[in-house]
Amino acid sequence: MLKREELLRMFETAGAIRHGHFELSSGLHSSTYVQCALVLQYPRFAERLGQALADLFSDLTVEAVVSPALGGLIIGQEVARALPEPKKSIEGGVPALFVERDASGMMTLRRGLSLGPDQHVLVVEDVWTTGGSTQEAIRVVEEAGARVVAAGALIDRSGGSIEFDVEAQSLIQLPIASYEPEDCPLCRDGSAALKPGSRFVRSAA
Repeated sequence: MLKREELLRMFETAGAIRHGHFELSSGLHSSTYVQCALVLQYPRFAERLGQALADLFSDLTVEAVVSPALGGLIIGQEVARALPEPKKSIEGGVPALFVERDASGMMTLRRGLSLGPDQHVLVVEDVWTTGGSTQEAIRVVEEAGARVVAAGALIDRSGGSIEFDVEAQSLIQLPIASYEPEDCPLCRDGSAALKPGSRFVRSAA
């Protein structure tokens, strides 16, 4: 099992932990942003992280991995690859599926992806801040008739405040303060929040 120091070293080596003033996908503001895409772009890092996350659920029967797009795609694929092949398989291993937003903004399974009745599913995400994307993915899986046996993430930055209705584990607990925009001390200091992944800078309120 990778130690916390080894895990953090991978993120730091890839420049995946950034400091500044950011607007997170949840809408909250923070002085620290973890951009998992920067570490997951390296296949050997992605493979090691996927294996380490899969190891946390080695006592469970997992027949499919489902991740919210876009952030969970790569790590979901790597976790699925690291899991033992299920008994009912087409020799392709554990399938890695993803949910994405439709035109109305709702998370859904598309592109011909589907789940079977009572299929055992592990939901995998890159970072938990509020847990909203994982909760949406769980809803989609359950509405499809499958069963969510657990949820996992590379990093939990919530300080352990997120509660899921299933077993949930992360590789790294990385508590980082986040704020509603109207309560953001960085905004009060006059700096502008950058929305990661976008070249547009949001003006401070």
